[in-house]
Amino acid sequence: MSDNPKTNIEHQAEIIYVTKAKISCDGGGGSLGHPKVYLDLSAAGSIDCPYCGRHFVKHHGSDH
Repeated sequence: MSDNPKTNIEHQAEIIYVTKAKISCDGGGGSLGHPKVYLDLSAAGSIDCPYCGRHFVKHHGSDH
């Protein structure tokens, strides 16, 4: 591990609150995106995108 603070930056996943239990993620689309994946939050209420690491959280009071 380096002592240089610029190389020790921790990447924090973007947290996205959603109202649906089944969502899709394409990493933001365009040339910086990734293939579209469909994710199901119904079991745990949250899930991470396996490509970009975005953390999706189902907002309380949303559909089942």
